[in-house]
Amino acid sequence: MYLPAHFEESRSEVLHQLLRAQPFATLVTQGADGLAADHLPLHLEPEVGPCGALHGHVARANPLWQQAADSEVLAIFHGPQAYVTPSWYPSKREHGKAVPTWNYVVVHARGTLRAIDDAAWLRRQLEALVAEHEAGFAEPWQIADAPPDYIDKMLTAIVGIEIVITSLVGKWKISQNQPAANRAGVVAGLRRQGTADALSMAELVAAISPP
Repeated sequence: MYLPAHFEESRSEVLHQLLRAQPFATLVTQGADGLAADHLPLHLEPEVGPCGALHGHVARANPLWQQAADSEVLAIFHGPQAYVTPSWYPSKREHGKAVPTWNYVVVHARGTLRAIDDAAWLRRQLEALVAEHEAGFAEPWQIADAPPDYIDKMLTAIVGIEIVITSLVGKWKISQNQPAANRAGVVAGLRRQGTADALSMAELVAAISPP
């Protein structure tokens, strides 16, 4: 990933926060047939290894857990993203020297994938995943709500994966290279758009230079 120094985010707490907030990752692997990309939720375990670990599962029929086992993989986590028009820049009205761009937040996590074909480990992983994502519901679903024999059958259809993170790289491209007046214009423009991504990006830009 091309990463100019002014867009780099290296604080582990900030990177971990994005992994928790946006757990649905693109997992890139290299197998016998070349590059492959799978899309799945990965649960962060921050206390494992120097940078944390990612836990997840795939269908047993998915060749990923066999083809990518014990090899280096790349998990990509996407945060807010938004198109930025130069019309929002006061500098555009002054001299016209402005072009569109795209603001975005992304984290790349690298590590070696380990396949875990163990029902007890899988159940713990699923319980952690479910507990985190059901917490916001009025009546959170629990694995125990389903018949035990049904859960046992479902567990045989999946295989666990663990990626102990060896490298965690963040890119926060949020108008840091623009003067304060242009950043204020970006914040105002994004807030007028009002979409979830636009509002999230507006807050990130505003944190650099409040309008």
